Amino acid sequence: MAANRRPTLADVAREVGVSAKTVSRVLNEDGPASAQTREQVLAAVAKLGFQPNLMARNIRVGGPDTTIGLVIPDLANPFFGAVARAIEDTVRERGLTLLMGSSADDPDRERALTDKFLARRVSILIVVPSVGADHSHLKPHRATGLPVIFLDRPGVGLSTDSIVSSNRAGAHDGVAHLVAHGHRRIGFVGDLPTRLYTRRERLAGYRSALQEAGVPHDRSLIADAHDQQGAEAATARLLGLADPPTALFAGNNIMALGIVAELARTKRKDVAVVAFDDVSLAEALEPALTVVAQDAEALGRTAATTALARLDGDRSRARTTTVPTRLIVRGSGEQRPA
Repeated sequence: MAANRRPTLADVAREVGVSAKTVSRVLNEDGPASAQTREQVLAAVAKLGFQPNLMARNIRVGGPDTTIGLVIPDLANPFFGAVARAIEDTVRERGLTLLMGSSADDPDRERALTDKFLARRVSILIVVPSVGADHSHLKPHRATGLPVIFLDRPGVGLSTDSIVSSNRAGAHDGVAHLVAHGHRRIGFVGDLPTRLYTRRERLAGYRSALQEAGVPHDRSLIADAHDQQGAEAATARLLGLADPPTALFAGNNIMALGIVAELARTKRKDVAVVAFDDVSLAEALEPALTVVAQDAEALGRTAATTALARLDGDRSRARTTTVPTRLIVRGSGEQRPA
């Protein structure tokens, strides 16, 4: 078998010395096969890295070059919805169909999803890596020509293309904006888990902006949450400190919603807010929400075009592409401390 070709049913049959029909019977558990033959076929499947085509039709219907697998952490998050839409719009021009599933940021669930996509013989695999996931199992598939793209976060155990936002620089700009408006006590509400790449990068940007301004780092001003309700509770805790923050930096759009909800509930209009990620109806809030906006469309489009280039034969070195963020000033981040 050629080194740059994905293994087929015929390759497995040739490896064992049986017919393709026999291999099919073993894999589908459909028809007689001896225990020895079954063992030999399964051993050859593992050795070659063969993935059965679960489309259950011919190789031209639903096989390679017709579908793309996308694994995201949360189908309900508007940011990933916008990214997915940009991917779909880009690949549709090539007659490709996007298949999508949610990992819930669980490495086992992510692995199960990628295995299912591989079994369908997707032509491209795009993954938003879960914390703790090991992607070395994808090496044989990438070696046989499958384009694998990491999106939003780098993966682990596999050298391949990654498309990320300028998380550190964007957070730095947002916090520096608060500092420029006179704030010295600035709280950070970040998402969980704390090992999450985007959270770590944005926290690093927060710290670097404070350091540049000569503002001491105060760990009591760092709070964590996993959802909007948690962010509301984290905001309440920060504002309940003996020396509370005069401004808050939200680590993502979900954290921002929690912060805004808690400030509205307590009728607090004296706390400045800057959020990483834009949110729906941000301009309708009072004051309107200042954000560090990611370019979801550019992220998705870049991931898709990079993958399509690989599909077309680009064999250059794996690279990381960083998509810039931009500060959008709307009012909430421009309030000065009392």
